[in-house]
Amino acid sequence: MAIEFLIEHCRISIWRACEVVGLSRSAWYRPLVDWAKRDAEAIGALSTLVEQKPGLGFWKLYDRLRRAGHSWNHKRLYRIYCDLRLNQRRRAKKRVPTRHPQPLMAPLRPNEVWSADLMSDALYRGSRFRTFNVPDDFNREALAIEIDTSLTSGRLVRVFEQLKVERGLPDVLRTDNGPEFLGAAFTDWCEENGVMIDYIEPGKPNQNAYIERFNRSYRTEVLDTWLFRDLDEVREITWAWMLEYNEERDHDSLGGLTPAEALANARSSTFGLST
Repeated sequence: MAIEFLIEHCRISIWRACEVVGLSRSAWYRPLVDWAKRDAEAIGALSTLVEQKPGLGFWKLYDRLRRAGHSWNHKRLYRIYCDLRLNQRRRAKKRVPTRHPQPLMAPLRPNEVWSADLMSDALYRGSRFRTFNVPDDFNREALAIEIDTSLTSGRLVRVFEQLKVERGLPDVLRTDNGPEFLGAAFTDWCEENGVMIDYIEPGKPNQNAYIERFNRSYRTEVLDTWLFRDLDEVREITWAWMLEYNEERDHDSLGGLTPAEALANARSSTFGLST
């Protein structure tokens, strides 16, 4: 260390050596602390959570630790997060022309507006599969994720028939213009059950922003995180993720509530009004 060298070889006082280096004497006398030992508990909790949920960013990890009862503040946790090199590289913003987005209708009650979309991925051996995702736009709840190698209009109807029994049906279903949503089997079923299909404009996924955000979470935390051996493994991991997403994951858009908590609050408010 520079101060030790000056004291030993230049024969000057500690005060003078600290002045030359630009370090206060209190800092020189302060004992060195191994941050890894001092923050061992926080390091362990953060590392365990990152291993379980590698797709979550810092603020989601921080919220999870706070909900688990830990009282470390965000400055301390972020320092540890960076020291462990867990901070992920953020995408730079692209330069795009000025846009004038239209406001997206925000549902005021459950089952008012659902969104639906399909995604694709592959197993470890290369076989492709598709997923059919259905969230409730009101509380961001994951209602269904159907997984198979092929998903036709008839298969989509089966998913909604099951949801009809478990949860009821929405007033409006927002989708893109995929062939599965344009098939006669699906459109006829929606008409018979009083579900209005709200097709977004071609090439404008921002009009279906709720499910686009949901798809991103599912892609990042499940599809891009795991290597799947077969469809049963995809379904098992997806089911566990849906439970965690609905019952444990807090959403900033819901005021820090989970989808299950937001639904319970809505139902209690409705019950209170009706009584």
